[in-house]
Amino acid sequence: MSASTNSTPMNEQVLQDYKLLDAINDRYGGVVVEVTEPLESTLFTSMLRASIARWRQQGKKGVWIKLPIQHANLVDPAVKEGFWYHHAEPNYLMLCYWIPEGTHTLPANASHRVCIGAFVMNEKREVLVVQENRGRFRGTGLWKFPTGVVDEGEDICTAAVREVKEETAVDTKFIEVLAFRQSHKAFFDKSDIFFLCLLEPLSSEIQIQETEIEAAKWMPFKEYASQPFVQKHELLKYSVDICLAKKDGKYSGFSPVPTSSAFSDENNYMYFNTRDLEG
Repeated sequence: MSASTNSTPMNEQVLQDYKLLDAINDRYGGVVVEVTEPLESTLFTSMLRASIARWRQQGKKGVWIKLPIQHANLVDPAVKEGFWYHHAEPNYLMLCYWIPEGTHTLPANASHRVCIGAFVMNEKREVLVVQENRGRFRGTGLWKFPTGVVDEGEDICTAAVREVKEETAVDTKFIEVLAFRQSHKAFFDKSDIFFLCLLEPLSSEIQIQETEIEAAKWMPFKEYASQPFVQKHELLKYSVDICLAKKDGKYSGFSPVPTSSAFSDENNYMYFNTRDLEG
């Protein structure tokens, strides 16, 4: 925060002379401001300083300012008043500020990306595999499981079915999460959680997504597992062992069970080993 906001507290009369920013209280003792109307930078600075003074009097802590992209002219004056970037989306930037003295306790931006890999095997013990036409495996000849990123607000089980459909046009039914792996320093230095999912095929005809997929086919599982790249890497070797054990009835993964939550009005899924729980 600039010296003008910190060193010269505004008295009640001065505060009344300024128009304050519209804000709503959050559940953690802070406020959220969403700028919806155009503001000139100098006026915004005055309103922001007066608002912070008011919020300090009220004992508020964190301040969040959501700036739609059309109001990007206000980023510079907010930063000059001590705000910092928290996160950005395609249509807005979120800035934040901590009023009390000392280290802030505002939550950090999301630190993980969630991805899925889809293990789809038919009655002939053939597995659905693809070759990518971009990324690190482009041109390597590697056949791999369909993979993808879980969208915001999307369940893991839904994402797995969607990715298989998008890449290969094969319809599937989600069965279980077989395993998951956490890694770090991945996309934009964020951490990554990858879920290996078992899906049951409901159709067999393949039509590739040409923007991402070079080829797709049903391949004998032994042929997939014998690829040098698969044999060389522990992650893939473990995946092969898990998938094979599952198909042979020697392994039980985590099934999606619809649940309600005390923290949200929306239903979601909890994944657990339902077979052993019932036993």
